[in-house]
Amino acid sequence: MCGRFTQQRPTSELAQIFDAEDLADDPGGRYNVAPTTEAAVVVQRDDHRAIVSYRWGLVPSWADDPRIGSRAFNARAETLSTSPLFRDAFKRRRCLVPVDGFYEWQREGTKRHPLWISDPDGAPLALAGLWTGRQDPESGLWARTFTIVTTRPNGFMAGIHDRMPVIVPRDAWPAWLDVTPRDPGELQALFEPSDDVALDARAVAPLVNNVRNDGPALIEPWAPEAPATLLLP
Repeated sequence: MCGRFTQQRPTSELAQIFDAEDLADDPGGRYNVAPTTEAAVVVQRDDHRAIVSYRWGLVPSWADDPRIGSRAFNARAETLSTSPLFRDAFKRRRCLVPVDGFYEWQREGTKRHPLWISDPDGAPLALAGLWTGRQDPESGLWARTFTIVTTRPNGFMAGIHDRMPVIVPRDAWPAWLDVTPRDPGELQALFEPSDDVALDARAVAPLVNNVRNDGPALIEPWAPEAPATLLLP
């Protein structure tokens, strides 16, 4: 599962990293991105990539109720080709979700403690995503939404959770973003958990549990016995 992440970098910097046009113009500095909020994603547009802002939680074009997106913020890699919710997007509307890190909760006894998981060298992680568009039948306005693909954990994540987001290596970015229909089997290798993915986990304060909390304090190292100062206004 992937239910919260950070996007600390401005989209202008992400555009350089992903060789994309910045259409989101977002300053970054976000440490508690949650489902149903807007986030920066990388999409392929004809002959170039673009950084755009879509809402997290996929709402298919046929959905009668857009609130379905609050439950469709993750998509299981094992059922992408068969799920009515995700199979069309999997064919040709794939995206990358650039994050500086994502949160996962580790259970210790009856308590769950948040961890912030990131690249040890501070590089952004490119998570596999799917996107789609839906036109509101009353207003006629279009809304673009996305979901993050998850898979079985690799060796590092197995001790933390039974799922992890699919992390797409740089050399596979073109294939994942390709808008032409592809045989799903060509992309299956990306879903296999790999220990070649370097990750680091840091215990952080439970401030992230409240979506109204934000700021660098959310990813500072934390010991369970230390008090967590609320950041709410």
